[in-house]
Amino acid sequence: MSGLQDRTRFDPAEVEPRIMRRWFESGLFHPEPQGTPQENFSIAVPPPNVTGALHMGHALNGAVQDTLCRYHRLLGERVKWVFGTDHAGIATQKQVERRVQEEGTTREQMGRDAFVGRVWEWRRQYGGTIKEQFQRLGASLDYGDERFTLDERYAMAVQKVFVELYDKGVIYRDDYLVNWDPGSRSAISDLEVEEREVDDTLYHIAYPLEGGAQDVVIATVRPETMLADTAVAVHPDDERYRHLVGRTAILPLVGRRLPIIADEYVKPEFGTGALKITPAHDPADFEIGRHHGLAEVTVIGEDGRMTEEAGRYAGLEVLEARERVVADLGDAIRATEPYRHTVPFSHRSGARIEPLISLQWFMRMEELAGPAIAVVRDGRVRIHPESQRRRYEEWLENIRPWVLSRQLWWGHQIPVWYREGEIHVGMQPPQGDGWHRDPDVLDTWFSSALWPFATLGWPEDTPELRAFYPTDVLSTARDILFLWVARMVMMGLEFTGDVPFTDVYVHSVIQAPDGRRMSKSLGTGIDPLDEIDRHGADAVRFGLLAMSSTQDVKYSAEKIEQGQALANKLFNASRFVLLTVGDQAGPAAPPAPRTVEDRWILSRLQRAIAQTAARIDQYDFSKAALGLYDFVYGELCDWYLEMVKPRERDADLTATLLHVLRETLALAHPVIPFVTEELWSHVPAAEGLLAAGRFPRADESLIDEAAEREVADAIAAVGAVRSFRNEAGVRPGLRLPARLAADGYAQTAPLVARLARLELDGADGQEPVARVPVPGGAVELLPAEGVDPGEAERRRDAHRERLRTEIARAEGKLANQGFVAKAPEHLVAAEREKLERLRRELEAV
Repeated sequence: MSGLQDRTRFDPAEVEPRIMRRWFESGLFHPEPQGTPQENFSIAVPPPNVTGALHMGHALNGAVQDTLCRYHRLLGERVKWVFGTDHAGIATQKQVERRVQEEGTTREQMGRDAFVGRVWEWRRQYGGTIKEQFQRLGASLDYGDERFTLDERYAMAVQKVFVELYDKGVIYRDDYLVNWDPGSRSAISDLEVEEREVDDTLYHIAYPLEGGAQDVVIATVRPETMLADTAVAVHPDDERYRHLVGRTAILPLVGRRLPIIADEYVKPEFGTGALKITPAHDPADFEIGRHHGLAEVTVIGEDGRMTEEAGRYAGLEVLEARERVVADLGDAIRATEPYRHTVPFSHRSGARIEPLISLQWFMRMEELAGPAIAVVRDGRVRIHPESQRRRYEEWLENIRPWVLSRQLWWGHQIPVWYREGEIHVGMQPPQGDGWHRDPDVLDTWFSSALWPFATLGWPEDTPELRAFYPTDVLSTARDILFLWVARMVMMGLEFTGDVPFTDVYVHSVIQAPDGRRMSKSLGTGIDPLDEIDRHGADAVRFGLLAMSSTQDVKYSAEKIEQGQALANKLFNASRFVLLTVGDQAGPAAPPAPRTVEDRWILSRLQRAIAQTAARIDQYDFSKAALGLYDFVYGELCDWYLEMVKPRERDADLTATLLHVLRETLALAHPVIPFVTEELWSHVPAAEGLLAAGRFPRADESLIDEAAEREVADAIAAVGAVRSFRNEAGVRPGLRLPARLAADGYAQTAPLVARLARLELDGADGQEPVARVPVPGGAVELLPAEGVDPGEAERRRDAHRERLRTEIARAEGKLANQGFVAKAPEHLVAAEREKLERLRRELEAV
């Protein structure tokens, strides 16, 4: 008890650093590589960016993973939570490029070696940030065995995978249309493209037909790309244009002869039904062009400016070229109309994507996708929730080649060398002179796809690989289900012969309180470290878990405050127990239930243990956290401890109190580890760290349904009488004379009397002034000074009237179409939720 007597509140700022040091020094987070993967439990953390900072998504995922790791440690399993960071090619290079530009130079002026060296300096300076922040959250990662996706051993694994896939013909080089990101000056994959709605102008442009006065009118939102047109296409069944197929149109401004072709891709209902074909600047046109053998003319370059092929428009930025082309077309523009459509933008740089034909390295995915689908369908990999499993399968069934090469300097440089038409692909440079290495690097997600096994030492047969692979769980957000999760499954099966994990938990995305995405630029971001400073790590962990679900959820400050209240309540309750038992505490003893409330709390404890374990096993973290709250805050603290306060102190009560406290601390530890570890250190006969202890097991022999019914009825009766007292304005300390005219209170009548402040020895013949319904009957209140039974009904009537007024106001607001149509969606939704809440409250009153 040393140190608890004078502390009336849990102080996270003082406790958390001290407890974290104890955990570190114990070596608990760094397990020896022993046993088998079936005996052990392992998770590979989704590696955050090397220069990243902890955001709400990291915090939620960290809370989820740490809950799992602490739970499985308490189950007696050897747990390894692999820690590491990702080099994050584009994101990190951009950060350092901005820094060197501020210093008055560029990466091109510095040269590749000097620039890459500068990025390594950046990594050494800032790479520890995320590590320190995870520690603030209490994450029990294996910090002593940190991995980085550009470490020498990891780089060897990446090169080996590339070389072997090339040798199998899965990786190849080709001129192909790619998503070109002018912002990063690099190709990016389909999965790094985000579609945004944009308001554009649809131009109707007349292309004259060769040898006559007729023309064909096409519709386009990108008139600048017409400079690269090599055909006009119509649908073969379109009666309007069937007679034109096989004829030739003349490209305005350029004079190029364009064959008019028939292709079923063309949508007759779009625009005029005639489509300009620009194979070098549109994905669909590229496929049509390859099918028909059309020329590929490139008029937009990698810098986002018009090329020499654009003639007099060369050197202009795309939008400048559009204005000039539109002006020069003059009367050839027959009509314009507003047009809203989706446009691809780079998720990395935010720039608008330019589809360009480029010589890149690609990876054919079909033969890897089949096994990755099969292991999900046969249950070897389980994806939670089910809706995400369906998304995973649909994407793999329609998978496209993956563009691997990135025009960057920071990353895994492609292990390919060229010399006068020769090509060498290998883990070592070729012998001889004249060879030059491919300057491109691999997509960050290529190296990340090896994360579960490369972090454990693959391709070497390491003790870590034997002990912890395959890992057990991968917890992530849905936005990288394809970018990362599916690719890890493919690579794991291909190179280890086994799945990389058995379960994938796709957690929710935490939105801003108003329903928008969390973003610093939008002013909607909430820093989890600020919340930890204000409320403590346990509060933040609890709140995020309580918010989590299979759907996106709005951030709830109330849930964080609920977590803080839980930590404080548990701290004060434990302090009460420990001060109560005092010197009576001896060696840990089994519980000795002597009363119905003792049997009740032990029974409820067993149910809480079983439910919490089941919910964690099912990845239902919200119900696990909120169920824990209901037991600890409600049943244990608010009811049981109040019930036993006046009892005579004896060995039986001491044994029961300490047993319940020990089991509760262990039960709550995976969710709120700091406060439980701190309290554990003061529990008599509690040895070692709680984090290295055991998770309680539900004891069926302690389930007592009769005691649960009796005490539940007593609690309901106390609540009903307290509500009446409040409604009638009865003075809090006044004990009311009453009769308990109800069945089932033989053992609990004294509890009801004390907790509801009743005198239950009233005369049998006296007429009651009020009857309060309770389970099994009623509490009959007898005449007493200072009690006006009519006041309760008057207050209820006034409350009903206030609710009806508020309901009418909310209904009127929602009936106003101006409000519903013009107000932000989250405000309308909030008003609807408020109306439903008011209606439920009126019904209850």
